Amino acid sequence: MNFNKQTLNEPKSIISNKKNKLSNNIHSFFNRFDVDTHDSEIRRNLWVIFSTFVLISIGIYFFSVFRDDFTIINAERLTSFWGTTLVVFTTTLFSFKAGLFLFMLYKFFRYKPVSSVSDTELPRITVIVPAYNEGKQVWDTLMSLAESDYPQEKIEILSIDDGSKDDTWSWMQDAKHKLGDRLVILQQPENKGKRHALYRGFNLGIGDIFVTVDSDSIVNGDTLRNLVSPFVKDEKCGAVAGNIRVLNNKKAILPKMLDVSFVLSFEFVRSAESKLNSVLCTPGALAAYRSSAVHKCLPEWINQTFMGKPSDIGEDRAMTNMILKQGKHVLFQKNAVAYTNVPEDFTGLYKMFIRWGRSNVRENLAMAKYVFTNFREGNKSGIRLLFVSQFLEMLLSYPFVLMMLLFVMVHPLLFLGSTFFSILILSSFSVIFYSKRYNISESIWAYSYSILYTFGLFWITPYAIATASRRGWLTRGLVEKK
Repeated sequence: MNFNKQTLNEPKSIISNKKNKLSNNIHSFFNRFDVDTHDSEIRRNLWVIFSTFVLISIGIYFFSVFRDDFTIINAERLTSFWGTTLVVFTTTLFSFKAGLFLFMLYKFFRYKPVSSVSDTELPRITVIVPAYNEGKQVWDTLMSLAESDYPQEKIEILSIDDGSKDDTWSWMQDAKHKLGDRLVILQQPENKGKRHALYRGFNLGIGDIFVTVDSDSIVNGDTLRNLVSPFVKDEKCGAVAGNIRVLNNKKAILPKMLDVSFVLSFEFVRSAESKLNSVLCTPGALAAYRSSAVHKCLPEWINQTFMGKPSDIGEDRAMTNMILKQGKHVLFQKNAVAYTNVPEDFTGLYKMFIRWGRSNVRENLAMAKYVFTNFREGNKSGIRLLFVSQFLEMLLSYPFVLMMLLFVMVHPLLFLGSTFFSILILSSFSVIFYSKRYNISESIWAYSYSILYTFGLFWITPYAIATASRRGWLTRGLVEKK
């Protein structure tokens, strides 16, 4: 997205008018039809969608043809001790997951985002934007933050260049020239990682609330005020997760799939978690933290290790975990939206998932140490259910892969049929959920994403567990100049 670089040189009256219209302008930008889309890209998108439904149709055909074999296999399992045990365990696990889904669905329907408070009530905030090899995108991020509908006297913006090797610092300097005292820019002496850049910002910031924004994210005009309003309404609130949408989803196929996935992950899952006061992860792309809660865990956070090695990934999940441990509430604000870039190629995608997977392993183990203690006042059953669900996914990842491979060897066509049939059933919820909120034509990417994940990314969790102690960001490099 390109902002007019003359905007901030225009008269204040013009700036004021543009400020009031920013949210609508950004919303219109992301929802209008991309007239520059090439015919080849349209054909590629249609081919992927067509292939998705062909595969699902073939799978349903195989399942209908071999459903008698499926019945026979299940009957044979029941004749042995291990077979009976497996069936009972599988049935119990399915019942637990189904029950948890219905519970989360109930919580979702009860969720409502906190309404924005008045300018007088809004707290003083420090917005921290760490950047590494981001190029011009960091300029766009800082401009969108500067145009926020938030009292200027109550907002401090800190942007920290983490030893970039490209022209990121030049774009930050240009933003500083445009914004003046409204922006503070800093340079790390060398690339030390996102956690250390944020640490510097946490120590320098003077706000009552810290807001962290990734340098490849764009915010709506009302995002900041909506994001921090829960801190005013709930004195026990320690952190708030923003609502993340995909910025680069207009042409590339993978971002289109991830946008549908993000909507389910944030607007359904985190909405339900928010009703339990227990959002498990505040995203690095957009999150807010009460400064007193941050400073209480800051030494532990910056010195965090795993298996004797410093932790340089999962800083957002780690911070969330430590604030939950303090007994604070962690909430989600659906009306605080940020658009962020995601990988457009398969290599970048699986590396991102590996990083997330390793972070989940580490933080689930850390969470196990306190979640069953009396760590906060009030009902704790909800967060414990969430933890058990996540921990079971970890524990069962290896048995699941082994069972899948065994199924492939015993009856490959039945495996394909049952798998595609399951994808059709389970992914339909994502399709319906997305289509009710946004565009029904884009919702069908949920089917394509499920096929990709099932057959191309099923190995992520087992691999992340086996390599949980490894360090490295994996996906950070020189970005394409825009």
